[in-house]
Amino acid sequence: MKSITGTLVGREREQEVLAGFVSAGEGRSLVLRGDTGVGKSALLDHVAGLAADETHRVMRAAGVEAESGLPFAGLHQFLYPLLSYIDRLDDSHREVFDVVFGRSRSAPPSVMTLGIAVLDLFALAASQKPLALVLDDGQWLDTSSTEVFGFVGRRLTGSSVKLVVGLRADVASGFDTAALPALPVTTLSEKASEELLDLHHPGLDARIRRLVLDEAQGNPLALLELPPYVRGGRAGSDRGEPFGYSGVPLPQRLQHVYGSRIEALDPAVRAVLLRGALDGVGAGAGAGLTRATRYRMVDADQAAALGLLDIDPLTGDFVFRHPLVRSTVVQMATPNERRAAHAALAQVHIEDVERHASHLGASTVDPDEEAAAALEAAADSATRRGGAMAAVAWMTRAAELSESPEARSRRLGDAAFIAGHAGRLDQAQRLVHSDVASGTGESPASVVTSAYVALYEDGDVRSSQLQVTGAIEQLRAGGALEPGEVLTRLVNLLLAINQYASDAAQWERTHELLGSLGDLVTPASRMYQDAWSDVVRRGTDVHQRVETAFADLRGLEPWDLTRLGVAAYHVDALSRYRPHLQRTVDREVETGAVAAAMTMLHLIMLDQMAVGEWAEAERTGQRNLELTTSHRHALFAHHTRAYLGLLAAMRGETDRARELQAAVDSWARPRGVGFLTQIADSIGTTAALSDGDYEAAYLHAIGITSPGAFEPYAHQASRTLLDLVEAALHTGRSEQARQHALAARDAGLPDVSPRLALITYGVLAMTATDPAEADHLYHRAKDHPAASRFPFEHARVCLAHGIHLRHTQGRKVARISLTLAAETFERLGATAWAERARAELRATGAPSALVSSPNLAALTWQERRIAALAAGGLTNKEIGQRMHLSPRTVSSHLYRVFPKLGITTRAALRDALGRLPGDQNV
Repeated sequence: MKSITGTLVGREREQEVLAGFVSAGEGRSLVLRGDTGVGKSALLDHVAGLAADETHRVMRAAGVEAESGLPFAGLHQFLYPLLSYIDRLDDSHREVFDVVFGRSRSAPPSVMTLGIAVLDLFALAASQKPLALVLDDGQWLDTSSTEVFGFVGRRLTGSSVKLVVGLRADVASGFDTAALPALPVTTLSEKASEELLDLHHPGLDARIRRLVLDEAQGNPLALLELPPYVRGGRAGSDRGEPFGYSGVPLPQRLQHVYGSRIEALDPAVRAVLLRGALDGVGAGAGAGLTRATRYRMVDADQAAALGLLDIDPLTGDFVFRHPLVRSTVVQMATPNERRAAHAALAQVHIEDVERHASHLGASTVDPDEEAAAALEAAADSATRRGGAMAAVAWMTRAAELSESPEARSRRLGDAAFIAGHAGRLDQAQRLVHSDVASGTGESPASVVTSAYVALYEDGDVRSSQLQVTGAIEQLRAGGALEPGEVLTRLVNLLLAINQYASDAAQWERTHELLGSLGDLVTPASRMYQDAWSDVVRRGTDVHQRVETAFADLRGLEPWDLTRLGVAAYHVDALSRYRPHLQRTVDREVETGAVAAAMTMLHLIMLDQMAVGEWAEAERTGQRNLELTTSHRHALFAHHTRAYLGLLAAMRGETDRARELQAAVDSWARPRGVGFLTQIADSIGTTAALSDGDYEAAYLHAIGITSPGAFEPYAHQASRTLLDLVEAALHTGRSEQARQHALAARDAGLPDVSPRLALITYGVLAMTATDPAEADHLYHRAKDHPAASRFPFEHARVCLAHGIHLRHTQGRKVARISLTLAAETFERLGATAWAERARAELRATGAPSALVSSPNLAALTWQERRIAALAAGGLTNKEIGQRMHLSPRTVSSHLYRVFPKLGITTRAALRDALGRLPGDQNV
């Protein structure tokens, strides 16, 4: 594509686009996409030259297939030349880079956090001189780096930074979905092909010239590389097929061309090239500046003379002429040659945990505990940095190299454990089967994975509980119980299974079993045991323990953070820890602990629901539903549907809520997944409350727990406290409502969580018989320091207080509380509740401006008909007989009609209907 003078041939259109790209007055990004050998690298050289002429500081990097599994390997290439600027950033951004470079064991940053830090670093560097970032072979960039550069590339407007990326069209890449502007790079025209060929290979025999042009088909690399091969007498075949490659793709033909040159090298030079290829030495200009520690190819002049290597003009080091040369060197090497090269590279990278281990593992054939331990350390490093898939590969290799059956089984179990949390259930199962097939039987570590897969893939709480309990008891009976990761994983999985089962008998057996283990159960597991089992009876100090645990997140694996988040949810303390969860989700959802990310998305959604961010909660739920479904995590998928149903019920979308309720209940109930059936009942309760069907709400609520008691191990028992009391009061069950409120007080619920404190004081006020006591308790609930963090519950208490004030202290006194309730409900999108609050405001005689609401809906035909019959003096029973409805259904319809018409009594129906526009009047 370039002439011998360095001029691009046949690329006038591309040059025009690139010139505009470089001369633009602000930051921009661009992707060059084309086939192998089509000239992307030449265009990248061209844009780098243009940028240098425009006084940009040019920084180059290249994706390398050998490094595509190393987290942040690509990012390191670009950041290494800018290390001096990092010390000039603020503390938070310096800490981010310390984690990425492995200098800190703090919690890894999310893509957004790291992307913002990278943008600030580039902006700082560009403040002295504009930056041009040139990335070749971007398809081989590791996933973590690709995500960051995709984030950065979309946010360069207004900066002095340009980013241009070269991609192979035939290899999938994370840049494919990064939404960056693209410039297709196509083959050369016939005229340009002839010009390029004649410039580089003048005087070719006409027959050979025609043959090269036909075979190259406009591919610049082929035009440059094929003529010497043809002149050397290696073209053609007895059948007359050009080059003997009929039907073989052009890149493979070029590899054969390079292969013939590699065969001609001295063995020592081939070894040098192989070490360079396996260590990812770059190809093209600037490739030598990609990393601080990289194998340097020396004494390789013979390879340069044969056109396999070039000299990097910036460093003077040998680099590969083209990435195809690098891959051909590796493909032609024998297994023994590759192992020897990896052994040498392991010593080059002795200080780099992950690179040292990956090369050491590849160099070893027989069991070797040193290599296995190195790979295990690398897997741990990758896991902490969000590279779970790399960790699985390294831990599996560590198991293969283990010297004892016990170590092999343990490491296979660890690999399976990480694979399961990475959402790769099939791979986890294969690793378990490999462990069993080794002849040692199913190890405790394998039991963890088998039970994990049974639980999350199909919600099998029964067999998974038996598996895990049996493994713990077998360890105890055999005298093999000792503190350690395997036992902790068994205990934590057993707790998770029991939480989903929500079975009292199972929980009692688990408490007994864990009690017998004493100090072998970690303090963290004891906290999960108390929070996940029965927060009413065991949760008094969980809030403080959660706070202490979150104070030091260093060294926590993503699944540890997940469990801690679940404990925080049970005591309504999620909000302050949501940023930790969000950062981890952003990091783990692609190549990390995807299953942990699924639970974190549940927790984020729950907190969004709690604090009133309902639109955001819907988006989070839909995102998680796609994620859980695509990974075949049936339990998590139905768990997500349950929360989406609960959200729909709160918003008054009762048809959708009941549809989701039915889907969850029909899946969970036969499997005994009590956690989800309770949420299904809670959906029914909330939907009925939204509809004003208090009888149905009460029946759903007592399906969770009886009035005056909190069913042991029923996590929704305390969460539906306000629902049950409100439904009971509206159905004339004042005694049951009061019993339940007093039971909440006597159980010490205000000490468990701030939300339960708000609700407990609220229901005590709602059921109090003394007006003064009620008013005092209402204020205690509404003025609780945490009240603003739970706006839906707070607004419901305000609504109840306003109604109480209207009846006890007068209409004007009630307006403040009712207005607050109405405005909160409208802001949340709780339409039915907002209509109810506005109707109560009208009853106070409030000005029309105060009670107007965009959410007051028009009456349906059925509602108009029922309202007209009621206005005519018919009872609910008589209306039901005429319309073939139950009296309860008629009552529910009337309850929805009243707030829509802005009235609170049956007597006001006739006048209200008369004020409707003609198309709504009956």
